[in-house]
Amino acid sequence: MTRRLLDYGSNAVLLECADLTDALSVQPLIKTQIGQITEIIPGARTLMLRLTEPLSPADRKTLLTLPGQAQSVADQESVVIEVDYSGPDLEEVSSLTGLSAEEVVAAHTGQLWTVAFCGFAPGFGYLHGEDERLRVPRRSTPRTKVPPGAVGLADEWSGIYPRSGPGGWQLIGRTDAPLWDLDRDPPALLQPGMQIRFESSGRS
Repeated sequence: MTRRLLDYGSNAVLLECADLTDALSVQPLIKTQIGQITEIIPGARTLMLRLTEPLSPADRKTLLTLPGQAQSVADQESVVIEVDYSGPDLEEVSSLTGLSAEEVVAAHTGQLWTVAFCGFAPGFGYLHGEDERLRVPRRSTPRTKVPPGAVGLADEWSGIYPRSGPGGWQLIGRTDAPLWDLDRDPPALLQPGMQIRFESSGRS
């Protein structure tokens, strides 16, 4: 699939990218090429672009043809999050993946995760990883209450619940990291484009 550009009134456009990799790679370059973009709101394979004025035909062509560019790890903002890997679904994930519980933890901590986009709840980042072995389905029956700080897996994503609420992800651990703090600027700890590494707290 090639990119597609959809107008959202006079002050925004939606850029549909070929896939998640395309969306992640082109996002850092867009503002350097298009001066009237004031905000970029990423999705799984889309970028909502807020504008100060409508795009010119040349700008539209630039967005559709701009080649992506992967940043080096050294250039990217990173966060280390400690996790107590004693989640209630760790054994289920072990069964689904064919890995031992220890290998699940090693796979989760042994890779780099990218915050692809945020949503679902304030402070919730959808983290995309490098290891396909951890790709598992959501729970067949969602929980009515997931504790804050729960670390989960669902399909190709990992995520951390910033507050208590319902959820259907497979929970493998928990963290005390403050994901949402209104006294912080910005309030969300995790921002699109950030690189995340998990470390075991040793309490599991």
